[in-house]
Amino acid sequence: MHGPTPLLFSLLDAMDGVGGDADVTFLLTTNRASSLEKALADRPGRVDLAVEVPLPDAAGREALLRLYSRGLELTADLAPVVEATDGVTASFMKELLRRASLHALALRPDDEVRVGDSELGEALAEMNDARSSLTRSLLGSHGNTSGQDRPAAPRSSTST
Repeated sequence: MHGPTPLLFSLLDAMDGVGGDADVTFLLTTNRASSLEKALADRPGRVDLAVEVPLPDAAGREALLRLYSRGLELTADLAPVVEATDGVTASFMKELLRRASLHALALRPDDEVRVGDSELGEALAEMNDARSSLTRSLLGSHGNTSGQDRPAAPRSSTST
């Protein structure tokens, strides 16, 4: 159950307190528009414009990988990664490449950062691991990436 969000209420109060002649812009972003507080939409003038930025399509995901790989030597075949990341956000793609870069540095610390198939595949498997469900949620992975729907393994607790 989602309870009230004190931060949201504080923000709404601040927005209401800004004078009509003030030159202030509030920009709010979310991956979960359906979970937004109803008060945002119910009060006229509170939200002047809502823009939905769709999840990147295959061409967009490939372009994001190329964009975020600037300064790296990207030798990986991107087609399988693009196909496996349907439904993810740009931030997911950025984190994927960041992790792949770290894997490359661990393998070749004294070399130029070269991200190949193994590094990118390992990073994707890591992000799709059941233990990474919170990361996927925070980064906006809503697609059909493998392992996404597996629950995390229960942790046993012992008391002494």
